[in-house]
Amino acid sequence: MSRIATALVVVVLAATGLIASPNASAFSAPVTSFASSTNPQAQPVGSILILDHLNINHEKGRHDLLKAFYFDLLRCAVDPRKEENIAKGSKTLWANVGASQFHLPEGKPDAQVFDGLITLSYPNLEGLRERCEDETIRSVLDGTKFRVEDTGGDEMHITCPFGSQFKIVVEGEGEKDPRGVQKGGPSEGLSMPDLTVYVPPGSNFAGIARFYDAVLGAPTLDCGDACCSISVGPRQTLTFAAHPDGSDAPISHDDLRDEGEIEGKPHYLSNYGPHISMYVADLRKCYHKASELRLCYVNPRFKRRSYTVEEAVDECMFRCLDIVDPEDVNAGPILKLEHEIRSVVTRDGSKYKSCPFDGVPEGCVV
Repeated sequence: MSRIATALVVVVLAATGLIASPNASAFSAPVTSFASSTNPQAQPVGSILILDHLNINHEKGRHDLLKAFYFDLLRCAVDPRKEENIAKGSKTLWANVGASQFHLPEGKPDAQVFDGLITLSYPNLEGLRERCEDETIRSVLDGTKFRVEDTGGDEMHITCPFGSQFKIVVEGEGEKDPRGVQKGGPSEGLSMPDLTVYVPPGSNFAGIARFYDAVLGAPTLDCGDACCSISVGPRQTLTFAAHPDGSDAPISHDDLRDEGEIEGKPHYLSNYGPHISMYVADLRKCYHKASELRLCYVNPRFKRRSYTVEEAVDECMFRCLDIVDPEDVNAGPILKLEHEIRSVVTRDGSKYKSCPFDGVPEGCVV
């Protein structure tokens, strides 16, 4: 079932009382629809307002591959906050697609391969198809893991030079997020409508859904024996799916390393695995829900660290690493996937500087 169709089924069933309305969440966060004249079928939205970025390491010393793939081929916008690193030929780059983005730091030294599927929407595929055959771009990407699967319809599958999988789909202009875009010039891509995370077959998908409901106040759009889909914005989903290669496929979303203690602070392992970042309407409530389940995490890899709820409010963020079933916490993590959970607003109620929205959506609190 498609993402939009699933959302409509959820709304209809909730209205008829066949399932609990998203407003009945134990989290008690307000759920809104964000429907508009250009986007009339927006799905229910809870406390997670947007999946802001995917952070994934590139191979150290290979800015040429980043530029050829993300900027020349996909036509992501160069984020001006990291543009100076292009001239340096090293360090982190940010590649923007509509209101979402990729954070692309250097590996230590290897690149990461995201165990999942990254979906990007485009108004058409004509330009992308031409660039896939461009000799200048291909001269950089050939000899890597870069591959293109194109049957000539409204969908393409592309493997990045490091091995991560992308699905490119055609969507209308209504796919754009009306609330704002990332900084910098326009991208050819409209949005990141879905991020699919692969997990082992037989995983506790209902438990994953309960985690997002109980901790982050996000409605479940679909949940079955092989996948679950979570609303993370008006037109955006975070999907967990059994790996298509079955139980023998190696899956890892974390890379934990002991880099020593920070004096006077609790000890945490550093995580060099991928992470996802999202903006929530009520950071303090999310922190308390995570803390109740002992899920708050500090990654010493990053300078911004939140050891308490007040530090989280000051930093406009905190992190979780473990996804657990709130009904069976003692069973341990269903999977480890680092979440950077950000607040739309700062302590004084103003919009956080990195949030892509033009203004503060209704219902956002400190």
